[in-house]
Amino acid sequence: MKSQNQNHSTIFFAGHFSFDNIIRFKRIHKPSLGGSVSYCTLALRTYAQDVYIGIISHIGKLNFNNSLLNKIKNKNMDLRGIKYSEVKNTNFVLDYFDHTRTLTLKSRSPNLNFSDIPLEFLNSPPDIFVLVPLCNEISYEYVSLILNHFPKAYIGIDLQGFIRKIDENGKVAYIYDNKIISNMKKLINLIGDRLILKGSEEEMNLLAGECDDFEKVMVHCSNYENNGIYIMTLGEKGSILTKKGERILKIPAFEPRNVVDETGAGDVYFSIFFYEFIHSDKSWKSIKKAAYLAYSASSFLVEKKVPAVFETKKDVLKRMKKEKYIN
Repeated sequence: MKSQNQNHSTIFFAGHFSFDNIIRFKRIHKPSLGGSVSYCTLALRTYAQDVYIGIISHIGKLNFNNSLLNKIKNKNMDLRGIKYSEVKNTNFVLDYFDHTRTLTLKSRSPNLNFSDIPLEFLNSPPDIFVLVPLCNEISYEYVSLILNHFPKAYIGIDLQGFIRKIDENGKVAYIYDNKIISNMKKLINLIGDRLILKGSEEEMNLLAGECDDFEKVMVHCSNYENNGIYIMTLGEKGSILTKKGERILKIPAFEPRNVVDETGAGDVYFSIFFYEFIHSDKSWKSIKKAAYLAYSASSFLVEKKVPAVFETKKDVLKRMKKEKYIN
């Protein structure tokens, strides 16, 4: 993709690509492309063609097989925001056993740097700038510069890569850390009314101070001094959305044909929600519809093993209209 079509909506996604070594029940699988930036963009491009997608990332060439990007390269996205360095790339080992998953970071790409964003991107303000880090590669300063340069863009925040705690052995855990949570709250206040934040049940509980209660988490989010949108995804229990001055929305989960792999389902939800949101009148009613479509889209992903195949809007709408939810 060489130039931006101004008649289309524009969404930028920023975060690390990873290559994932997946182990299921002690069986090692072939390395696959991972990272929220890959799931988000692939899902969105399959869902809709009338959106300009830009990717901002930093790839370490030393241990990254560039053929992993073939799916991305063939999907008409702008990849000029990807920087390459002679270092190791972000690499996770995902070990699944007995319905649990351990996540270990083996190597890490460099932090994202605002100065690496190409002029073509800086001169083409996006409708939404989505921040989907994996391991704290996006700093407060980076977000501040994005806000200054794109003052009218909505800012998407995926909590996971901002609040993960990674020990010296690379083990990833979600443990309350006052410094990490304090920095996250500063970011929320910095972004203000144009914030759209998503987190899993575990992540949102940490943000709210380990309250472990859906209603209390939503009340915590509505207490921020902004009119941002806060989304908590709950897997088979659906999702909950809140915004100051609006009633809490509870969105049921659509029933998949079967459940094989839930990796990336939250990313699919996020990207489809953004597309529907930016093409809506931004009313709470239209946001509710966007959330239904997002959950319908994500229900397809869990039916397949990664690397996943995504679905078109036609199929997503068909499943949504059936209204077959998980009880």
